[in-house]
Amino acid sequence: MATSNVRPADMERITTPALAKKFIDEQIAELRAQIGDKKVLLALSGGVDSSVVAALLIKAVGKQLVSVHVNHGLLRKGEPEQVVKVFRDELNANLIYVDAVDRFLNKLAGVADPEQKRKIIGAEFIRVFEEEARKQEGISFLAQGTIYPDIVESGPVKSHHNVGGLPEDLKFELVEPIKLLFKDEVRVVGKELGLPDNMVFRQPFPGPGLGVRCTGAITRDRLEALRESDAILREEFAKNGLEGKVWQYFT
Repeated sequence: MATSNVRPADMERITTPALAKKFIDEQIAELRAQIGDKKVLLALSGGVDSSVVAALLIKAVGKQLVSVHVNHGLLRKGEPEQVVKVFRDELNANLIYVDAVDRFLNKLAGVADPEQKRKIIGAEFIRVFEEEARKQEGISFLAQGTIYPDIVESGPVKSHHNVGGLPEDLKFELVEPIKLLFKDEVRVVGKELGLPDNMVFRQPFPGPGLGVRCTGAITRDRLEALRESDAILREEFAKNGLEGKVWQYFT
């Protein structure tokens, strides 16, 4: 387990399947040594970082990993379903799916300011995740998809961006298997772990999701129109062979 938050100068950049496999094998051994027979909790968004961490932990400790996917109603079309399909159906993960759509949308009703939306979504996510964490017994570790740029950008004081803010009595020991990797390396590792391309090469997507891309106050109708238009745009890009060529596009 990497204890330091500094990437060693001699650490080889993971650019090939062989290097990814070497990293995966090393991590599996380290994770098993760190976790033993204890349980690990992970907030699984379906983004590349948390998905790679989940796939690594499933290989290392199987059902000892408890993954929680919170559907807040602000994801892109088909994303919650894909998380369930990949992790529960294909990887046989111990996955808890939380349908919190009504809960989030009720909290966001009438809120137009993007910063306020972010705060509401962030605080509510922590509340939902905390509730699920309290239902579990015997959790000793919290896994996070922290990557190296998160550490570099936050300077000497490292703030955990995923589920920081959990109450003091829920302070678990952290498991951060990809914290010394850059984003491109995480994708190479994800491919080697067998995750689908549209998950591995998923475009950067804000934590509050469509909540901040939907300008003005959020209503279900406006959210659905945004989700559908975004899906149509993606479909057209894919049809015209532009999918991997343009870094980011959305409506």
